[in-house]
Amino acid sequence: MKTKAKILIAEDEISLATILKESLETRDFEVILCPNGEIALSKFNAEQPDLLVLDIMMPKKDGLTVAKEVRSHNKHIPIIFLTAKSQTKDVIEGFEHGGNDYLKKPFSIEELIVRISALLNRSEIKQSNSNLTIGAYTFNYTKQKISFNTTETHLTHREAELLFYLSEKRNEILDRSWILKKIWGDDDFFNARSMDVFISKLRKKLSKDKNVEILNVRGFGYKLIC
Repeated sequence: MKTKAKILIAEDEISLATILKESLETRDFEVILCPNGEIALSKFNAEQPDLLVLDIMMPKKDGLTVAKEVRSHNKHIPIIFLTAKSQTKDVIEGFEHGGNDYLKKPFSIEELIVRISALLNRSEIKQSNSNLTIGAYTFNYTKQKISFNTTETHLTHREAELLFYLSEKRNEILDRSWILKKIWGDDDFFNARSMDVFISKLRKKLSKDKNVEILNVRGFGYKLIC
């Protein structure tokens, strides 16, 4: 029986990588350490880790490239980016490449561990609730699709994430700022507009059941009614 979560860390700063490995191992994680993105991809395929921690600036393949290639095979493994970059556009780019969380250097080891644990717990919840009923729809989070009678509609990764959190809070308000930070990483105007577009797309994909509705609660967030 698997008892330890397996964490793959891709970090080319040897001193930082060693500290991360030792700190996580003392918390009972199994750690796979990779000095560059090329080795990280090879180890990902061979070791099947539970979560990735990727430095963005690495030799051979950078963290964004690694995440993009991982996401082409695995839509759901949690990914945390580590980077010295601080501009908002870099954060957005990280999330667009499939990242779930983002830590800017320097950071505390304790903060990283808290974020790793939170993502692992969330991943377990999602997997255990891979088939959810939303009105007359069946939502399969794992396969990223919704089914209505015999019709299947596929969702993007971000649509599936958004619908999952709406479903968790069905008939309650999903806080706008919270979900923006959770999925987009920042609740600024640009990301808010992007989320509005995704909400519109979900409304269209759920429009076959008139009893299912996503309401915009002005000043607060969204509410999935079903």
